[in-house]
Amino acid sequence: MNLWQVCFTQRCYLAELNKTSLNVSSTTLRFNGLHTTTCRYFNNKNNSVNTLNNLFLKVTNTPLVSLLFILSASCSLIACNDTKPEQNNTAPTTDKALHSNHAPSQTGYSFDSTEFDSFEELYLNTEPTHSIWPRVRAGFQLPDDIEHKQLSDEIKWLAKHPQYIDRVMQRADPFLHYILNEAEKRNLPTELVLLPIVESAYQPFAYSHGRAAGLWQFIPSTGRHFGLKQNWWYDGRRDIYASTQAALNYLENLNKRFKGDWMLALAAYNSGSGTVNRAIKRNKKLNRPTDFWSLKLPKETQAYVPKLLALKEIISHPEDYNVSLRCIPDAPGFKQVKTTAQIDLALAAELAELDLETLYNYNPAFNRWATDPDGPHSLILPTKSAEAFDKNYASLSAEDHLRWTRHKIKSGETLSHIAERYKTSTKHLKKVNNLQSNNIREGKYLLIPVASKNGSSYALSSSQRLKSLQNTKRGSKSTRVNHIVQNGESFWEISRKYNVDMHKLAKWNGMAIRDPLKKGQKLVVWTKGKQSTAKTHNPNNTVKSIHYTVRNGDSLSRIASKYHVDVKDLHRWNKIKGKYIQPGQRLKLYIDVTEQSGAQG
Repeated sequence: MNLWQVCFTQRCYLAELNKTSLNVSSTTLRFNGLHTTTCRYFNNKNNSVNTLNNLFLKVTNTPLVSLLFILSASCSLIACNDTKPEQNNTAPTTDKALHSNHAPSQTGYSFDSTEFDSFEELYLNTEPTHSIWPRVRAGFQLPDDIEHKQLSDEIKWLAKHPQYIDRVMQRADPFLHYILNEAEKRNLPTELVLLPIVESAYQPFAYSHGRAAGLWQFIPSTGRHFGLKQNWWYDGRRDIYASTQAALNYLENLNKRFKGDWMLALAAYNSGSGTVNRAIKRNKKLNRPTDFWSLKLPKETQAYVPKLLALKEIISHPEDYNVSLRCIPDAPGFKQVKTTAQIDLALAAELAELDLETLYNYNPAFNRWATDPDGPHSLILPTKSAEAFDKNYASLSAEDHLRWTRHKIKSGETLSHIAERYKTSTKHLKKVNNLQSNNIREGKYLLIPVASKNGSSYALSSSQRLKSLQNTKRGSKSTRVNHIVQNGESFWEISRKYNVDMHKLAKWNGMAIRDPLKKGQKLVVWTKGKQSTAKTHNPNNTVKSIHYTVRNGDSLSRIASKYHVDVKDLHRWNKIKGKYIQPGQRLKLYIDVTEQSGAQG
């Protein structure tokens, strides 16, 4: 018996086979003034193809096959609606829709020929794309006959939160096809395409309390072990291509280590193979079973595997839980484009005819305003944007990948100061200027790559995401204090000084409590007390107030860079409303004297 589940997102439809039922999905059909049915999903095991054919022939002389093509070509659902209809006493939506523009006569419903020709030109000549869900289900390999309270609880939670499922599916939409392809190439369980939901809710910029980053939540050391490059410009843990390959390699490795038991492999992916091995040894000594459900594992791991199995159950039988699945096309969600060198991401977005935020979301591995000068020299883009990029990039000259400026070295400046000011790295400055060391001389010039737009335009760069996070007020009565980290300080010590929660302190600053703190690092603390007069709280009393006399050529940004302070603080301390300052003007600054490296006031 044919199962027609018709859905359409960007002309996407699903035609599935099912031996027991006949399902017809639904949507509103509109073309050239014709408004027909908003079909509600119906599922009747007693229906047959002949019954459906007779039903359609009552409302139109169009053959069933054409009707099905029309339905599949016209559906514009946001989700592949696998839910059963709600039982109610209202008339079906199908009946209501037939009364809109063309009321049916007793002898049947007929299309205007010109309208049908226009519709056929618009829709029937466009090749549809199947939904990805049947293919995902077909590759499921994990146990599906498990009865366990923790699993039952997770299923209930998902069924009660369909909006959560819809959000994560929306984020997964561009990436699901690629991950499914890679899993299938290795003959891995396709449940693994759902694992990033458990790990990161498919948020490409996710960062956990355990220092894990990206869709697959790699910690730095494990990422490096599996070949994920991490530097100032680029973090491979957030690279969709690289992190997926690394995650599948890691999962295959764990599966072999636990002799093909995917439940144990998944538990080890969450808590580490050592933790799972110790739990197995403990149970063996006690003559207890060593399957996942019998092991004593961390609470997070005990919930981790059931969450994945619950997602599998919802995807397998959405109609049983009254859940509508987003219609994700079984087609590539993005395309890789090649570049020949480092490129400004704002320029790349222009070439792709795409907004910069979308470009970052497809390329979350890039930390800064440009791609990594050492590669990878590629981007991933939505398919249409990739076509535009390739066309426009072909006419881009090599010197136009970045904007460049010449910087005259001033007294007291260091290479790291200059790199920080221009939002680049010391290593890159040395490379482009052929410097063998960090030594620079006053009066000489440096060639520096600079962003084509101001920093705030790169809203999803690492620094801008951190700034946005730190500026988010925590409670209506909280006060922001800027703290400069001293030698040997930890999150625990700093949290005690301000009487705040250590984990919250790390979260306010986009960090995990195990992240190393560096001397001079600026942290934001949201306290319940009054803000101090000085810019920072410094237990060693190394923050001093000074007066600076503005010189010819000075700007607020130059002074801020020179003394390691923020331009906003210069405005606040001196009540400056505009961006201009005058030679001879006296400014008050609060500086950390240990961080000045020869700066002169």
